[in-house]
Amino acid sequence: MDEISVEVEAMVYPTEDREKIIAAISNVVTVQDVSELEVRPSIHVVRGRGSGKECLVKLQNLLRQDRIRDAARALLYSAITTNGLLFHLNKQVAFVNHVSFCSAEGESPLGPITVKVQCSNPTMVIDWLAPGIQDRVKE
Repeated sequence: MDEISVEVEAMVYPTEDREKIIAAISNVVTVQDVSELEVRPSIHVVRGRGSGKECLVKLQNLLRQDRIRDAARALLYSAITTNGLLFHLNKQVAFVNHVSFCSAEGESPLGPITVKVQCSNPTMVIDWLAPGIQDRVKE
């Protein structure tokens, strides 16, 4: 698999606990370099970056655990961009160690976790994250 870099970000609103947002992010991806910046008074963005497919192992495991690989695969194919993947995860669901994909706005009342995966071959990343039924070994 080619070189992968992962960037995640999530808004932290005044009613939310920053540490819980970081925990939600940490439940689905492994990132380093977590930073925070203020975008408006009392509203912050938490960002994290990482490199390598190891960053996505937690997501891969959650997709398998939650038995949503086929649905995730279809959604991830629609998330392909010119230089990778761009998708959104529900913060509240991520906090309790599960995965729920959502739209950029609206579906998640307090905003989503935005995940950007930069890679030259997004199809290969999708096949690794959520293999098709024909590619799965007996589990």
